[in-house]
Amino acid sequence: MKRPVLFQEEVSTNHETGLAVSSSFLQETYQRSSTDLNENTASIVKAIPGLPFKENTAVHTDRLQQFLNCDPLKTHIIEDDQQSVQSLSEERNFVFLSNKIEPSSVLETAPLSDDLKKELTRKKFLGPSFTESYCWPPVARGCDVVVISYEGNDPFLYIPPVLTFLQSGSCYKGLPNRNGPLALILCPGWKKAQLVFELLKTYEGCSRQLHPMLIILGQNKEETRSVKIRGCEVIVTTPYSLLRLFEHQSLLFCRLCHLVLDEIEVLFSDATEQVFTILDCYKKAIITEEWEYSPHQIIAVGTHWNKHIAHLIKEFMNDPYIVITAMEEASIYGNVQQVLQPCTYSERTAVLLKTLDFIDNNLQKVLVFTNSVSEAEMVHEALKSNSIFSLKIHKESEFNFKYILEQWTKKYSSGTHVVLVLTDDCMQSLGITDATCVIHFSLPSPRIFGQRLHSMSDNFCNVIEDSSVDQEYIKARSVILIAENSACHALGILRYLQHAEAEIPPELHDFTAKMLEAEEDKKFSRPLCAYLKIFGICKNRTVCPDRHQINLQIDMPQNIPDRVTRTPACVTILPLHIVNATNYFGRIVDKQKDQYTILAEEINDYFKKPSNKTSVKNVEKLAFYGLCEETLFHRVQVVEIPPKEEEDLFFKVKIKYIDEGRISQVQSYQLLHLPARFQRLPPQAVEFVICRVKPIDNEIEWNPKVTSYIHHKIKGKLHEAKIVHTLGNTVWVDPMVRVTRLSDLKISVNEYNVRSEILATGLGTDNPEHITQLQKLCGHVEVLDHAKNLKPLGKKEDTADPQNVSSPQNMSVQENSTENHNSSKITLESHPCDGVAQTKEAEDSTLHQRKCFYPEIKWFQNEETVTVKVKIASEADCKSEFSKEKVVFSACSGDKIYLADMELYQYILPEKSTCVIKDKEAIIVLTKEKKGAWCKLLKKKNPRVSFDFEHWEDFEDKSPFPVGTKNLYCTTAVTEELVDSSEDSGTESDE
Repeated sequence: MKRPVLFQEEVSTNHETGLAVSSSFLQETYQRSSTDLNENTASIVKAIPGLPFKENTAVHTDRLQQFLNCDPLKTHIIEDDQQSVQSLSEERNFVFLSNKIEPSSVLETAPLSDDLKKELTRKKFLGPSFTESYCWPPVARGCDVVVISYEGNDPFLYIPPVLTFLQSGSCYKGLPNRNGPLALILCPGWKKAQLVFELLKTYEGCSRQLHPMLIILGQNKEETRSVKIRGCEVIVTTPYSLLRLFEHQSLLFCRLCHLVLDEIEVLFSDATEQVFTILDCYKKAIITEEWEYSPHQIIAVGTHWNKHIAHLIKEFMNDPYIVITAMEEASIYGNVQQVLQPCTYSERTAVLLKTLDFIDNNLQKVLVFTNSVSEAEMVHEALKSNSIFSLKIHKESEFNFKYILEQWTKKYSSGTHVVLVLTDDCMQSLGITDATCVIHFSLPSPRIFGQRLHSMSDNFCNVIEDSSVDQEYIKARSVILIAENSACHALGILRYLQHAEAEIPPELHDFTAKMLEAEEDKKFSRPLCAYLKIFGICKNRTVCPDRHQINLQIDMPQNIPDRVTRTPACVTILPLHIVNATNYFGRIVDKQKDQYTILAEEINDYFKKPSNKTSVKNVEKLAFYGLCEETLFHRVQVVEIPPKEEEDLFFKVKIKYIDEGRISQVQSYQLLHLPARFQRLPPQAVEFVICRVKPIDNEIEWNPKVTSYIHHKIKGKLHEAKIVHTLGNTVWVDPMVRVTRLSDLKISVNEYNVRSEILATGLGTDNPEHITQLQKLCGHVEVLDHAKNLKPLGKKEDTADPQNVSSPQNMSVQENSTENHNSSKITLESHPCDGVAQTKEAEDSTLHQRKCFYPEIKWFQNEETVTVKVKIASEADCKSEFSKEKVVFSACSGDKIYLADMELYQYILPEKSTCVIKDKEAIIVLTKEKKGAWCKLLKKKNPRVSFDFEHWEDFEDKSPFPVGTKNLYCTTAVTEELVDSSEDSGTESDE
């Protein structure tokens, strides 16, 4: 059986391309393909169900109590610099190959044409990168190639060798004499396709005339029919555009020799069906006699392995060269079995011992990786005390590397386990690649994680071969012990597990949910995500730097007339700066008396006098100034002043046109002193977003064709629009219509609807979920409105019958009651409160309360009732509403809002339940629908809800449970309600 080859090579310098479009630029401008393996991400390899592992990965709840309840914001963070392995990623690169390849690391020996080499040298291209040195040779020979690399979104991985191969015109003489491309490059979207096309145009002069074409087609069939490909030998397009063209160009594949799949994981994620349709067409086209002596090649490049790549290799490729320089991805390709073992920090050693007990007899070589010398010593002693033969190595170890390698490579009898405990800084010196199991006693950084997996590379499977031939060969396994202090890597683990389609333990889901929220909290002061505003969703939340939740301090209405926010209705808007097809900046115009129009006239009259044009000497950030642009004068604000040297008399500053929304750069001397009277009117620029329309084909950005069309159609023209939502300085409108008034006929005519115009281009489609997502995002408005309308419960007409004030009720919400800023935010997934009275799904009703303070609650019960005591601030206006299965309590005290949406464990009688206020407590009495004891108050546990032990003895005398079950009941109640609240949380009951 042919096994994969793995190389480990030293790289003395980092090769830089010197291209006009570099890899870093690609990552910055095309985020949809950004790798998740960044500084905050850890990696896990795919779990294969067919590979046995005797230890059940499900962990009992009691064993994980500490792990599940830990606060991710308070967990100990393991710094990467403690691992002392900085040199690992700097000195060496690793490559995983299915077939041996001699790398071409120098431009002079690279398999490129002489003209292309000269052009690259002229552009100061230093030489192939590490990945390019391995993938260029097979691509230039016309072989099928799969490349997975951290730089897998760089088109330079394939463009130079493909251009070189296309030089040899003699290879294509056997093709039919028809119109059709020789090479087809499929990109995941129009933006990447445009970038690839520009690179081709840059270097096409180094080869014979190929006449490349960029084809991006919408749903307009007339446009598709008009496309002519005569003489074109290279087409750059997207899967959707190609299939639209294929409907009218049936001979599109008749001469196709080279099919390139750029960012393969994104293509398979966003257009799986379309990509395989294209592959089927290509496969059918090459099964003809005319193709017998003609080249045919498929090239797939990307940053992540995808499950569909294996099918691509087996069904459509011929003995492909697989080049993987991202070791985490190589382990997925190699079918490394991943086992995740959640445990508490103190239990790690016990779990390690149990793991070793269940390792199969044929798995003999085990590496246990630790993060420190002390940890390595501790693990080694624990193994020795349990009669497990083990070796150890670290920087302070007395044994040398030669001795360890002799012991490791020594032949042992079947069933013997060789266990080596080591730290990460010993990996390269040992150079082990034949381990059969790696145990991560402590989690490392993402890159180090992949290099640990490299220790098993000899046992990686080759998916090109039929795995059924040698089942024993697929035995590489990685075991991860994840404890409560692993929070810094838990989020990355979940992301990688999802990418690898491995089974994720439910315990990790719950814990990681807190981590995701903590990650979003770090972005709390950032601007609201533009994709969220324009489309309602953000596909790249894990890498998006902006926030996806409401910050009331930032998102309160700004620069919007009060009359608009009080009574949202139709307004007249003037778009002045077009960002894209559905996102503009402009002004809301008051037709009766527009204050800005008056101000603009005054400003222009003022600056017409030369004596008033006083240049500013000392420019200050955030200050307001005047600026002359042609014949008009504008109010501007300085938003950024770059660092400047003392000798610079003039320098550029970044400014914002506060009445238009544009951002620009001007020379500092162009700024004019603006009198205070011209600064009194607030900035007039408002951001407008058109609702319910998005780009076609799962694109995340508008095609420039649409933006250009809308720009020329609407800029500077008055439109009538209906406001749907208002948030910060952003207004969502639906519809937005250009109205033309015919004065002679005394009528008005709707000239066009902007949304309809976008759809008519064929590059936009309906987005029905847009407004729904906005309602979820803006749910805080209804919470605030509810708080303003709260009625005091202390009034006589609201006082409950004293006889009902004897049993506690429960109020529970899955609330992470943190600090002040958490009280003024709401996540994208949260739902609107709808007056808090409506009984929505429990999941929605709990989520929207996260952004209010969750009160401290204690409860007790008797056979007929449940009494809930809610601790509140003094002089609070409270309100509670009851339904059969839930209770919603809300209170407003000063600037704080308290909200508890409790989904009850069992049903109650709403009409017989009540709430009264006494001192600093709201006492809620719930009447049970069926008599009997409740083992808990809420369906879902909440750390702010606990059992009131002051009333435990009262209930004990009347307990319906048989003798011997009282302790069980008490334990259940305590466990479910997490009675670990502060000592001052208890208050006297009112009996």
